[in-house]
Amino acid sequence: MSRITIRQANPERDAQRILDIYTPYILKTPVTFEKAIPSIGEFTKRVADIAGSFPYLLLEADGEVVGYAYAHREAERAAFDWNAELSIYLDENWLHMGLGVPLYDLLMRLLHHMGYQNLYALIVGSNEGSIRMHESLGFYQIGTHVRTGYKFGVWHDLVWLHKRISEDTPGELIAFHELDEALVALEIERAQREAEAALIRHRQ
Repeated sequence: MSRITIRQANPERDAQRILDIYTPYILKTPVTFEKAIPSIGEFTKRVADIAGSFPYLLLEADGEVVGYAYAHREAERAAFDWNAELSIYLDENWLHMGLGVPLYDLLMRLLHHMGYQNLYALIVGSNEGSIRMHESLGFYQIGTHVRTGYKFGVWHDLVWLHKRISEDTPGELIAFHELDEALVALEIERAQREAEAALIRHRQ
């Protein structure tokens, strides 16, 4: 059985492997509307900018990074401070094994501990599997940007999904690196167990 570990990304050490996972989505799918592979310098800065405040989670199987999930601000104005947009990518050889749900669920739990209240995802309309996964985790569709992205000679819709994770009066947000380390460790251990159990079910 593969041993699953989850950890925060180290931009300098991990950016190349993250980019390796991301590249097939750029070149072969409309999952991302990006068309050109970013340079490693540009991509390292992207990871660093996000990981400075948010979870940028790497999922490893026997020490190899096979997926990642992260969050970032949903919009820039101050009134949007408690909103986050989420993304997840798995190595194309590790798709459909049940690893996405525990990783994504961990990301949402950590954002809740940080004080976020609204979570959003923007998903290309043809990616029905991702839309179903989000809906299974409590997201619901709130709109569609119709024929908004042109890639591979085709116009693509973009589905906008939302999940509210708190009804409390908004308070001060906590940066990811300021969360209680013991709490984060417990949440990660839970997600690792869930991911390993998903792999076992897939391989039975």
